[in-house]
Amino acid sequence: MIKSVPTGDVLIAVENMYKRFPLPDGKGEFTVLRDINLMVRSGEVVALLGRSGSGKSTLLRVMAGLLPPSEGRVLSNGQLLRGTNENVAMVFQSFALLPWLTVQQNVELGLEARGIHRDERRQRALKAIDLVGLDGFESAYPKELSGGMKQRVGFARAFVLQPQVLFMDEPFSALDVLTSENLRGEIDDLWNAGTFPSRSIVIVTHNIEEAVFLADRVIVLGANPGHIRGEVVINLPRPHPRSHPRFKALVDYIYTVMTNPNLEVTGEVTVPSLATPPKAVPTSPYAQPLPHARTGGISGLLELIVESSKDEIDIYQLAERLRLSVDDLLPILDGAQLLGFAEVKQGDVRLTDTGRDFATTTILRSKDLFRQQVLDRVPMLVSIWQTLQEKQSGTMRAGFFLDLLDEHFPHDEAERQFATAVDWGRYAELFEYDASEERLYLPEVSTLQAAE
Repeated sequence: MIKSVPTGDVLIAVENMYKRFPLPDGKGEFTVLRDINLMVRSGEVVALLGRSGSGKSTLLRVMAGLLPPSEGRVLSNGQLLRGTNENVAMVFQSFALLPWLTVQQNVELGLEARGIHRDERRQRALKAIDLVGLDGFESAYPKELSGGMKQRVGFARAFVLQPQVLFMDEPFSALDVLTSENLRGEIDDLWNAGTFPSRSIVIVTHNIEEAVFLADRVIVLGANPGHIRGEVVINLPRPHPRSHPRFKALVDYIYTVMTNPNLEVTGEVTVPSLATPPKAVPTSPYAQPLPHARTGGISGLLELIVESSKDEIDIYQLAERLRLSVDDLLPILDGAQLLGFAEVKQGDVRLTDTGRDFATTTILRSKDLFRQQVLDRVPMLVSIWQTLQEKQSGTMRAGFFLDLLDEHFPHDEAERQFATAVDWGRYAELFEYDASEERLYLPEVSTLQAAE
């Protein structure tokens, strides 16, 4: 059972919502979000956490009225949302400041668009600027500000609208580590002090620790298409102390469910058994997505684990050490697992015997091991390799394989899948790729052409 958390009035409700986008060339529709049911209540901070492809930002934009739902509905204060949601304001990852306007003028933009009188605009803007710690910079232009100060202007521009709900779409990800930590702490301080200028916050993040630090509830989304797997209640005293044993337990638990897409999200900190039924393998080898991880990244991660002289490493600690977000670290772990080089269990990653051998042997042997694992465990690359072998010329145009991938993925994702397949295939010496001709070759064909 998912635990409930005591909260106030429902400010936003999403009911049975689907969001679809048309595929190119009229090939149908691509479902980004599937059957989303979500409530945002007064007095809570909600974090939307998921991997790439889970539709976090799309969900935020649907709730903001910037995108219409394809099916289902969104309610704001109990009223059906039609068009832009005037009860919310949004802080984006990019600063999006107008360079020819001063700090104060940038902050006043939203109020001016709403027809607020100049004197009231000035009064509210100065108060918001003071709230984010930019008092004295009212007349400065964006080019005079650091990245952290520009994002503070972004917060002030949202605060001045006095929204019921503040949406934040990865607001700290464009900043350096120290600046983002400082600004994150100040936002949390404002919320805990009761001086925050909105009744609720919804934040999209890739950072698991950030989600646990800021949120009262973490909504975990699955991908392809995006769907809600469940929620985790952050039942810690505010401010959420990072030194509290439960803080680390919550972070470890969320890492566990994020690295195990089949695992039920129960909201319980005690990690349940991972003995879940395996996913059915898709009938087409081109329907099983490859994690977007380069061979160098996989190799580097395995070497790092070997050098730690530990049998297992906590994923949370590994992410902290490498300063990697979920979207950066998890695909590498997925790649290592898919190839049989590592196992992830209960928030820890452990090398298999093959993985340890791969990380410690010579370059030539590591290529042989990689090739062996690919042929045993990666159907897409096996199919590409076999197709090339069946061709008398040993070569094939890239468009053929892209067409196969287009049957299962949006075109941009199909191209990313192809790029990953080429990277892995080259390292395994299964095939070569000529980007100028957009053709794949068996290695012996490439050698013969070079000799000619």
